Amino acid sequence: MTDTKGRSLLGRWIERLRGGAAGLRKPYVREHDGFVSLQFVRRQTQSRMVGNDPDRLLIDYTRTMFAALLWQPAPALLGMVGLGGGSQAKFAYRHLPGTCIEAVDNNPHVVALRGAFGIPDDDARLSVVVDDGVRFVTERRDRFDVLLVDGYDEHGIPAALSTQAFYDACRDALTASGVMACNLYVRDPETHVEKLRTAFGADHVLVVDEPKMSNRVAFAWRGALPALDAEALTTRVPLPVRSLLPEVFPRIAVRMVRHRTVTGR
Repeated sequence: MTDTKGRSLLGRWIERLRGGAAGLRKPYVREHDGFVSLQFVRRQTQSRMVGNDPDRLLIDYTRTMFAALLWQPAPALLGMVGLGGGSQAKFAYRHLPGTCIEAVDNNPHVVALRGAFGIPDDDARLSVVVDDGVRFVTERRDRFDVLLVDGYDEHGIPAALSTQAFYDACRDALTASGVMACNLYVRDPETHVEKLRTAFGADHVLVVDEPKMSNRVAFAWRGALPALDAEALTTRVPLPVRSLLPEVFPRIAVRMVRHRTVTGR
């Protein structure tokens, strides 16, 4: 019995090293009070959906991350690291009809639940792959106009998505005028921000607090900020998207103009 248990533990350890599904926690779906949630543990919600409005962006920081459209109002290709319940993928698929979406999640158990959250099947515009997030961005150099990074497990941001090499790879995965938005729900967000500044340059990183949450959202970009005032920046975003996120674009546009004034970038 001891040998069998020992071999089982060794097998699981080897599987974790290989990045296999056996080393990843299996999430579950919880339905409550009209919401559908993706959870790894009872008191920690990874993603939440309104049951009768599955394409709605419910969580504030997921809305703020779409302020990346102020930099790139009509992205040809949008990348996502971290699928979760697919709220951002669904929003982009429905409301950015000219945009193709490539999403990655390293946990096949998460991707297997896509139907429970109304994530469309893969087609000419949407591709969801099970892969390592670092490898995903590293293999897609100069590819994305917008990259949304929201990769979490039950412990927080995985170590592999916290390295300088990862943020460098995110920079290289962007087009010459591309932008990434990163959700930072960590005890020490400044560690991640400094790595972004190293990758992109200090003048090419903007960090905003999420007013009603403990998150911060960091934007990092290649190229120069548009030489526009806040109103002009906001009106570049397609009206249907602006009408769905009315509080997002004016707030971040003001911060962009202030950043450009201070840095000259």
